[in-house]
Amino acid sequence: MPSERGFSEKAKTPKVLEDTRVDDFPLAAVVGQDAVKVALLLAAVNKNLRGIILSGRRGTGKSIMARAIHALLPPIEVQKGSFCNQAPQSNSDDVVVMKPYFVQIPLNVTEDRLLGSVDIEESLSRGEPVFQPGILAKANRSVLYVDELNLLDDSIVNILLGVLADGQVVVEREGFSVTYPCEPLFIATYNVEEGEIRPHVLDRFAISLSVDNEPLTQDQRIEAVNMSNMFADQRQELISQFNEETQEMASRIIFSREFLNDVVVTKEQIEYLCTEASRGQCIGHRGEVFAVEAAKASAALDNRDYVSEEDLRTAVKLVLVPRAMSLLNNEQQSAPEPKSAPPPPPSSSDNEEEEEEETETKEQEETNFQVPEEFLFDPEGGIVDPNLLQFASKQNSGRSGKRGKIYSFDRGRYIKPVLPRGDTWRIALDATLRAAAPLQKIRRERYMDITSSNDRRVYIRNQDIRIKKMSKKAGTLVIFLVDASGSMALNRMNAAKGAAIRLLSSAYESRDKISLISFQGENAQVLLPPTRSVAMAKRRMETMPCGGGSPLTHGLFLASKVGIQALSSGDVGQAIIVLISDGRANISLSQSLGEAPDTKKSKAELKQEVLDMARKIAALAKVKLLCIDTENKFVSTGIAKEIANAANGNYNYLPKATDSAVASLAGQVISSIKSNF
Repeated sequence: MPSERGFSEKAKTPKVLEDTRVDDFPLAAVVGQDAVKVALLLAAVNKNLRGIILSGRRGTGKSIMARAIHALLPPIEVQKGSFCNQAPQSNSDDVVVMKPYFVQIPLNVTEDRLLGSVDIEESLSRGEPVFQPGILAKANRSVLYVDELNLLDDSIVNILLGVLADGQVVVEREGFSVTYPCEPLFIATYNVEEGEIRPHVLDRFAISLSVDNEPLTQDQRIEAVNMSNMFADQRQELISQFNEETQEMASRIIFSREFLNDVVVTKEQIEYLCTEASRGQCIGHRGEVFAVEAAKASAALDNRDYVSEEDLRTAVKLVLVPRAMSLLNNEQQSAPEPKSAPPPPPSSSDNEEEEEEETETKEQEETNFQVPEEFLFDPEGGIVDPNLLQFASKQNSGRSGKRGKIYSFDRGRYIKPVLPRGDTWRIALDATLRAAAPLQKIRRERYMDITSSNDRRVYIRNQDIRIKKMSKKAGTLVIFLVDASGSMALNRMNAAKGAAIRLLSSAYESRDKISLISFQGENAQVLLPPTRSVAMAKRRMETMPCGGGSPLTHGLFLASKVGIQALSSGDVGQAIIVLISDGRANISLSQSLGEAPDTKKSKAELKQEVLDMARKIAALAKVKLLCIDTENKFVSTGIAKEIANAANGNYNYLPKATDSAVASLAGQVISSIKSNF
């Protein structure tokens, strides 16, 4: 760690710490959600559980429970003057007793604000670099809360995961090399309707639960409304009503932390948890490690120094069941097999031996630690008790895929400063001042002979300049490329028109755009330019020409051109061409472009021209092709499949291409392509 001289005075712990905590909704007053309450208590007792993540739809009380567990945490002793709530040394007299902070990370947080950076004001005053700690310094030994984790920038999430695993923050930037501890109670929440969480992110949290898994009954919903109204109108009365239970929970946390160091887990119990993890097909080994820590915390909550069967079952329910891949691979579990018929009654000669065995077993149970007689997972990975399905992860109930992002230097949300590049600059004033601040004393002395002694100007050089790196949400451009030639042209056009209207209905939420290109006669034409407007789409697609030749090559050329132009504008992050055709072409590209060909091309040459154009589309990084084959298989040529293979795209055979079928198929493939971009 740097010396105290290199730290901002704002970061030091004040001499007297006031209780700035507002009166939170009591955890005991939360209706239902028993599993979530137990999980929060376990995480508050055992810091080795690292963190807990809660999923659920809006208005389900996720943030209320996060704040409620914070209200139960006991005060902590902090070394006086520490900027990161560091525990005092054993022989130190400079100790401050304070209540843990509740630190919430905003969604627009930047890396320097999270980790720490140069304090501009102090650096200008002292003439030397002064480090100002970030949010994570305040979160040490406190509660770190992230709402809507799935909407947080991926780079920030990766930083948080690293801190969660290492228990410390390492800052190597702007001339600083700083390391400070950070071991918070990490609680994250997200709404499944806003998108999914990356699997490796979920794996870093010990406990992942869904608050939607325990729906409230009608009576419980009424009780929840009454509690909410009472908290709004008569807050102190509600807190007083549950004060005894709240104090009992707080006391349990204090004593449980002391019991935790004495809790012993036997080899047989660890073997049981590992077997459950194997049967549930849990990936990696974090599940077993966290399950052991959860079992120890459960035992400590009951003031025991040994782990019981119920503790092991609690660990399996909260830690291993949400990680079980067998439940994701087979969501609909079959009913448990009926138990075999009981064995015939033992003979009288065996009664005495069984009584002796039972006596020995009871004596062993009194002295040894117990392991559950039955596993919660069967050997095939299924759940023995159907009630355990409520602990399974429900992440897949949200939208598939995650909205992409575009990084640029001209538009979007400011995420981090970088060194200048390109021709368009938007100067990051904060980062530029941080880079220049430590050098102001030297620069002012250099220009002292030509300036007054009270010079307060800030001298900035080219090497100090930092520019903004920005990101914005990126949608997808779906280009319907429809074969309007031949006798089936009208059916294909109607199907494409209906599918485009259906996809546009959800375009606002996903920020997608739709375009429609038809090819018939001698060339292709854009009937609908990229848009999100349903009214514009209906107006442009009222009259659509059909019949004539099949200039497929020109259609692919025009579709790729529209896609490239949309990508260069920065409004979309990827383009998907949905080709609805039988794959046959009889008009060459040169003829479509108005160039006079020397000779008329043969069918083989026209086919090769189409495949060459498809290979050029495959070379485009952010353009994909979905080919919907409408050819009659009785006279099949298989050209459409060859086109899809040449473009490294997706192929689907759909001879009866209705609007609903095309929209459904396109939506599924588009979601799959989005997740792989």
